[in-house]
Amino acid sequence: MQHETELKILKELMRQLDKKVNVDAGVRYRAPTDSYVDPDIAEREWTTFFQGHPQLIGLTGDLPEPGSYFTTDDFGTPVLATRDDDGRFRAFLNACRHRGVRVANEPRGDSRRFMCPFHSWTYASDGALVGVPREADFGEVDRSCNGLIELPAEESKGMLWVHPRPDAELNPEALLGDLDDELDSWNAANYVYMGETVIERDLNWKLANDTFGETYHFQRLHKDTLGQLFYGDALAYETFGRNHRFVFASRGIDGLRDLPESEWSLDAAANVLYFLFPNIQFNVGRDSILLIRIYPKKGNPGRSLTRIGYYYSPEAVTAMEAAKQSGEKTITADTVYDYDERNAALAFTLEASKEVFDSTIEQEDYAMGETTQKAAENGLLTHLIFGRNEPALHHYHNTFREALNLPPLERVE
Repeated sequence: MQHETELKILKELMRQLDKKVNVDAGVRYRAPTDSYVDPDIAEREWTTFFQGHPQLIGLTGDLPEPGSYFTTDDFGTPVLATRDDDGRFRAFLNACRHRGVRVANEPRGDSRRFMCPFHSWTYASDGALVGVPREADFGEVDRSCNGLIELPAEESKGMLWVHPRPDAELNPEALLGDLDDELDSWNAANYVYMGETVIERDLNWKLANDTFGETYHFQRLHKDTLGQLFYGDALAYETFGRNHRFVFASRGIDGLRDLPESEWSLDAAANVLYFLFPNIQFNVGRDSILLIRIYPKKGNPGRSLTRIGYYYSPEAVTAMEAAKQSGEKTITADTVYDYDERNAALAFTLEASKEVFDSTIEQEDYAMGETTQKAAENGLLTHLIFGRNEPALHHYHNTFREALNLPPLERVE
């Protein structure tokens, strides 16, 4: 991100904190609760947003070297993602061309060959069919046209994109628009995959997305967790087509006031969260990136799945590995290792933030969302109200409604 943009964001956050105001969209909306429960809307979303739209399935760190692979099956198309011998990111339908059986069943790993467990047809990491046992009995197979079905795939700005339809166009730059260069500045390609958390709960996938749509609940719902780390009642917000940037202040912003503006940085003063249409929350920082992918459960509007992928800078990975090798069973803020204190503090901070984030999302935010889901399913609660200080919710809901040719949210006069 350009320093000029950082300064603009930080000054806006300071202005709101000093004046004790929050972001103001100047309008409130009613959001009909049928969008969380209607099976017809859910089916249209599945077809439009998940089967008919490009999917961000990971970052470069998910495929660190030739022979790396991972699988995913969250949006209706079983995908095998590989890095072939030439280092190229490829994506295929995870199905043998013989009888349709999955050729890769592990979530991730390293392999240059994928063998169907049914009859041992074998494929290379570039999708080519390289082995057909007992071909003399089966009948001659034209290997040139019986490789794995390839899906449009592109690695752009450290992001791995795939389209579920083989004949579809894939253009990540067009999807990101004016955010493309800004996201590139975070150097996501350099970050190392370090695991994920999977949350499956009884709330609509849009309710799960709504969790990331405002912060003024921090001092209420998260008063003992995130409320201790961040100022919830201040937000710098900007839309970029169907996407948006959402920045809220940490307590560290107070330390900038005594520094010259040339030394101001978002790293220690704010949290930067991007929404990438239709289902991605992309949380970035100097040492960590969180890729949050939220999916509906097909056929059940009241159920969703969230994958939180954790990616750390090489420096952070070194710090965390050193912490593990130190012999300490528990990382504490006061632990001093045989490497520098900066790395000790970094390891502790990242481990602690992961634990806080996981528990906060599942046990607090999503728990609240489940109660909203039940109220919506009851039918007596016909709409929710999105306030003037919730512009991200305005934008997100009006954007998905427009994409489905639904009427916009109703203004509250």
